[in-house]
Amino acid sequence: MMKRWSGLVLGLVVIAGCAKSVPAPRQELSVRLPEEWTGGEPAGRDWWIYFEDEDLEGAIAEALRENRDLRAAAARIETARAEAVIEGAPLLPAANVTFNRNQQRQNFIGFPIPGGESDVLSTTSTNYGLRMNAGWEPDLWGRILAGEEAAVTNTRVRYAELAAARLSLTGQVARAWFAAVEAQRQVELAESSLTNYRFSAERVRARFQSGLRPSLDLRLALSEVATAEAALAQRLEQRDRARRHLQTLIGRYPSGDPAPASGLPEIPEAVPGGLPSELVHRRPDLIAAELQILAANARIVQAQADLRPRFNLTSGAGTSSGDLLGLVDSNLFVWNFVGNLVQPLFNNGRLKATVERNRSMARELLANYESRILQAYREVESALASEEILHRRERAMEEAVRQAAAAQESAEERYRLGLADIITVLSAHRTAYTSESRLLTVRRARLDNRVDLHLALGGGFDGGDVPSPLEIRDAAALQGESN
Repeated sequence: MMKRWSGLVLGLVVIAGCAKSVPAPRQELSVRLPEEWTGGEPAGRDWWIYFEDEDLEGAIAEALRENRDLRAAAARIETARAEAVIEGAPLLPAANVTFNRNQQRQNFIGFPIPGGESDVLSTTSTNYGLRMNAGWEPDLWGRILAGEEAAVTNTRVRYAELAAARLSLTGQVARAWFAAVEAQRQVELAESSLTNYRFSAERVRARFQSGLRPSLDLRLALSEVATAEAALAQRLEQRDRARRHLQTLIGRYPSGDPAPASGLPEIPEAVPGGLPSELVHRRPDLIAAELQILAANARIVQAQADLRPRFNLTSGAGTSSGDLLGLVDSNLFVWNFVGNLVQPLFNNGRLKATVERNRSMARELLANYESRILQAYREVESALASEEILHRRERAMEEAVRQAAAAQESAEERYRLGLADIITVLSAHRTAYTSESRLLTVRRARLDNRVDLHLALGGGFDGGDVPSPLEIRDAAALQGESN
């Protein structure tokens, strides 16, 4: 029997040596990669540092520690790692040990006992069993290995998704921070404007009571005061929403508490040209999309291997005795060894359809990947193009603010001398306020555009600042510990 066992094992080993795994398919990209971008360059990995705003840096650091979405992404990594272990487990033999104790009573009906005809003859027996079972499927065609590779690749996808979530969160926090700061400045500007309108209305009221101005002037001035109060209320609502949104991103309760009273940071230097276009390929979302294609290719290999024969080896050995000490008696030792070969013959096209389905999914993922690359190129080019346009708008608005302030001062002086009417004064006030408000909006738009540029390129503009897989793993571990 041992010779037969050895011969079977030797035969399977020979078959395994002759077996070849199914080759993985390859896909070629059809998207043309530009050599360099038509615009410029930013900073290092922690791209937000070059804004030189300590409050912003603290908010982003807190968000990376406390944000619940990042914790969920870290938990998905642990799930994927467990699935990879499950997929790869069949590569090695599985074994288990079983111990059982069986006790039973048996009655013998129809066997009279002299002197005890009313009693039933019975016997009680106890049996102990100890058995070890083992099973293994030799992975001749790489089916199990392909499944494990797909699962491991999915784990890497989860790491990349966590990195993408972290990058996206830093951008969201930065934009929310700038929005909250601008909202605060808009409130201060609205309050200043309301104060000016009230002061003007009081001056008009005094001149009206002195009989120097008609009631029309007073009514127009009071109308502007009411309009300024409504504008202030709107700005207060916007500030409250901005603060609560920022607190939610950071991971705090959205109480609407005041944010640090800092102004909008200065725009860093202009973005120089000549950036290599390869920078965009370090974006974590693109890395995740590429890894998904690799996982899909592994699933194709797995499905193709299902069309080929499958070998299974199972064996068991143990003892059985009515005495517990008999379990160690070698005379009671029994064993069995089974090897079987399964070749799919007819399954109504299910296995072949599975191969075609996996191929189609891989083609879909490739098309989506190419679409994402084109979208990434568009985002970078658009952000670079907007840089100069927004800069020109800012310069124009700065000039508009200077001219509006001079016009307001001149109108007030002429009104005081009786050379201009109240409409001219109120119009000058309104123009000055609107110009300053628009300047704040343009400055925040420039900051937001810089953030968009960093997100489009996956971080800073130094090609060496791409987070390594180990750093992404450590970030995932940090999020898991925080959970």
